[in-house]
Amino acid sequence: MTTHIESEEHKALRAAVAALGRRYGREYLTRTVAEGKPLTELWSEAGKLGYLGVNVPEAYGGGGGGIGELSIVLEELGAAGCPLLMLVVSPAICGTVISRFGTEAQKRRWLPGIADGTRLMAFGITEPDAGSNSHRITTTARRDGADWVLTGRKVFISGVDMADAVLIVGRTEDARTGRLKPCLFIVPTDAEGFHKRPIDMELAAAEKQFELVLDDVRLPAEALVGGGEDAGLLQLFAGLNPERIMTAAFAIGMGRYALAKAVDYARDRTVWKAPIGAHQAIAHPLAQAHIDLELARLMTQKAATLYDAGDDIGAGEAANMAKYAAGEACVRAVDQAVHTLGGNGLTREYGLASLITAARVARIAPVSREMILNYVSHQTLGLPKSY
Repeated sequence: MTTHIESEEHKALRAAVAALGRRYGREYLTRTVAEGKPLTELWSEAGKLGYLGVNVPEAYGGGGGGIGELSIVLEELGAAGCPLLMLVVSPAICGTVISRFGTEAQKRRWLPGIADGTRLMAFGITEPDAGSNSHRITTTARRDGADWVLTGRKVFISGVDMADAVLIVGRTEDARTGRLKPCLFIVPTDAEGFHKRPIDMELAAAEKQFELVLDDVRLPAEALVGGGEDAGLLQLFAGLNPERIMTAAFAIGMGRYALAKAVDYARDRTVWKAPIGAHQAIAHPLAQAHIDLELARLMTQKAATLYDAGDDIGAGEAANMAKYAAGEACVRAVDQAVHTLGGNGLTREYGLASLITAARVARIAPVSREMILNYVSHQTLGLPKSY
């Protein structure tokens, strides 16, 4: 793939991460998933090489870059067949929120470990009855002396079994108005009253999904991100834009992996006199998939550039568009790849069938394509809201 619009540093990062990805590859991921284990070896090596922390400030052991660099890392690992989902969560969401809003003590405690991969933080926002409506979050935090006490439930929380802590989105009561407002808390996974239960998924992934129950979890005052109660909404959105950008990178990498498999197959597979890739019915849909992935990557680069430049409003629109475009492009690329291989596309030997389920994730999480269309309808086009 051409990368002429990227800097030499970005090209070098892309090539280096691609080389790491090739050393592990799809076979490593498939074997590890079958064993029910996390991708510890790849995560650890990527951390030691500095790839997990490219967006963390240099003062705290990171690379001093941004989401643009981190999205390259995830895309290239995905294109090699071994994406690290927790890149979306630990450095992108949690690392960003703590870098931007954390106290000095929180930064010193968490960022170096997030950067080198020795500490991992999950992110808990989704609730059983709230869905996409963050205003319906019922996890609440009440003061008890100097402490906070958290009560509530979360679902579809990735990687809790590997995490040292979860960045939990809760709500506190505004002393002036009595209304509930969002606040973010760093909750250790070994805290008393913190319970996790794995969700049985038909998704072949190394990272497991969990339901959390917070049963009067007592936290010290310093567990509140930033130490104050007035920046919760800002903190939340500071984490959600990187999440969308990284989900787009995840989807683009997966789409590239599937497309490359299909192109190799179409180039070599001969049924009549010529390879099947010579037939336009095979070639054109693959070309279209490539175009769609490249367009999605451009929007992802735009979103990352805007976010890293500090344009949160511009990045919000672009991040949503990037996530939408990448999710659609990924699903189409995977579908066409499987179709190109015919029956072989459903065999374990070629390893594409599991991507049919995985590709759907980019359409659904962290926000559905319908909610993105709602966002663009009323934020960009100025149409009235229906909800």
